[in-house]
Amino acid sequence: MTNTERAMVVLMEGEGDPGEHAVDPGAEGSSDGFLLSNGQYDEYLDEDTVPLGEAFRIVDHIVSKGSWPPDARWLADR
Repeated sequence: MTNTERAMVVLMEGEGDPGEHAVDPGAEGSSDGFLLSNGQYDEYLDEDTVPLGEAFRIVDHIVSKGSWPPDARWLADR
């Protein structure tokens, strides 16, 4: 999900799996405007989201290779 500047990128193994998400270590502050499917707007720490261009790069690699890019930072939420 995105607020058009940053994105929350989550990779899950199946329904109900908390998954793992891309992180931006050292990013400071937080960003709002993340619209959830239930209509709720959320705010996330910037270290738990990545810039939109980085999100596209990560998702492209996951779709084409089936795994996180080797240089991407992520955190398991399991």
